[in-house]
Amino acid sequence: MMKLDKDLVAIQEVRNLIKRAKEAQQELEQYSQAEIDNIVKAMAEESVGAAESLAQAALEETGIGVYEHKIVKNLFAAKSVYNRIKDMKTVGIIRVDEAKKVSEIAAPVGVIAALIPTTNPTSTTIFKALIALKARNAVVFSPHPRAVKCISQTVEMLQKAAVKAGAPDGIISCITEPTLEATNLLMTHQDVNVILATGGSGMVHAAYSSGKPAFGVGPGNVPAYIEKSAHIKKAVEAIMLSKSFDNGIICASEQSVICEKSLTQEVKQCFTEKGGAFLTPEDIPKLEKVLFKPNGGVDPEIVGKPAVYIAEQAGIKVPADTKVLLAELPGVGKEYPLSREKLSPTLAFYEVEGWQEACELAKKLLILEGTGHTIALHSQDTEVITKFALEKPASRIVVNTPSALGGLGATTGLMPSLTLGCGTFGGNSTSDNIGPQHLLNIKRLAYETQNAEEMEQELFAKKEATGKFKDTQLINEIITEVLKKLA
Repeated sequence: MMKLDKDLVAIQEVRNLIKRAKEAQQELEQYSQAEIDNIVKAMAEESVGAAESLAQAALEETGIGVYEHKIVKNLFAAKSVYNRIKDMKTVGIIRVDEAKKVSEIAAPVGVIAALIPTTNPTSTTIFKALIALKARNAVVFSPHPRAVKCISQTVEMLQKAAVKAGAPDGIISCITEPTLEATNLLMTHQDVNVILATGGSGMVHAAYSSGKPAFGVGPGNVPAYIEKSAHIKKAVEAIMLSKSFDNGIICASEQSVICEKSLTQEVKQCFTEKGGAFLTPEDIPKLEKVLFKPNGGVDPEIVGKPAVYIAEQAGIKVPADTKVLLAELPGVGKEYPLSREKLSPTLAFYEVEGWQEACELAKKLLILEGTGHTIALHSQDTEVITKFALEKPASRIVVNTPSALGGLGATTGLMPSLTLGCGTFGGNSTSDNIGPQHLLNIKRLAYETQNAEEMEQELFAKKEATGKFKDTQLINEIITEVLKKLA
């Protein structure tokens, strides 16, 4: 099939999917809370059962990550996310403030365009489908071209589960020919109401440039600071677990370790014992050449690959049981490529004199790439932790926990999510972990709490007492006329 024909077919498919989605959403909007909850529960249960097969499909198609860890991510979306949202009110009156006489009423946003990355294809699809339908929305997925099959398989499973539980057909769908033109049409179509964008910075920028309300996320470049009061062994174990989880592709995973010089020897020894391999200065340029393309972007052929494989491609000798590669760097910036997000089990390593220097270095790393995302702290000093939290441009400051899992809300009390906002720090519309609450319009029913005439009389009684009105009668008449017009 010629490219023009392929583009035309893809565009027509998008139009058809959006039309069906809109019709299905208008029907779903009439469902009760109990009906919605039953549908979402069925989708979650089906996803739990399919966690292993979907993980295998994702690994076979993309070649990225670790099979067992992909199962964990699928279960995280199907269980942890579901358990947090299952009792959330998303239909009708969801909150009442008796004192202020204000009731909040939930309304769906409509049809959602959901863009899915190649790094977390099946888990992100499960997550976005659950939160979309929980808020009575329809969702049309645009899969990454390198993960079309596994994403389509996930969408088909979710659609069947939802329809079997009573949802209208077409409420969940997926583009089968994900061309650039098709994705652009999906994002700009008049019947699409919100965009949920997870992926590269270019795609997220396109979502924000579409003219539609969008929830996009920026890159992560998470600094992990090991402060002098930290439990060193626990800190290193957390970083190693996090950085090797699914071969380092979660956006909240650590990218740099900042270590106080007084701890360096012990920290390095712990890393080595846990499967970390420190590179020689001569090996660092070799690693840079393999990880990054000439234009500066991360090489997709290396993303999510094991540490030993990456070392082999770079011509670097490391022990066979190596889980993470570490490179000691003297600075931050474009001239130090490893100070950026690497999407692989590789870490930059820095030494600092104290927490003040660590604070400034962490800020530099975030500003370079990852502003507004996440910082990981390993410390028992609440004063230092608080100062980091107050001063740093990060939306999530996770403490004494693996950052990849803590940022997602798996090992912390944060909202379990696979879409992490970076706030205006990173050019995003929210700093939250995205959930159903972001996919609702909230209407507010407000009763009078103060009579307008009484308010007017009270106002002028105070003004006359202070002598600030020279002609209170004239002003009174003007305001009375304004109130009448407003009424």
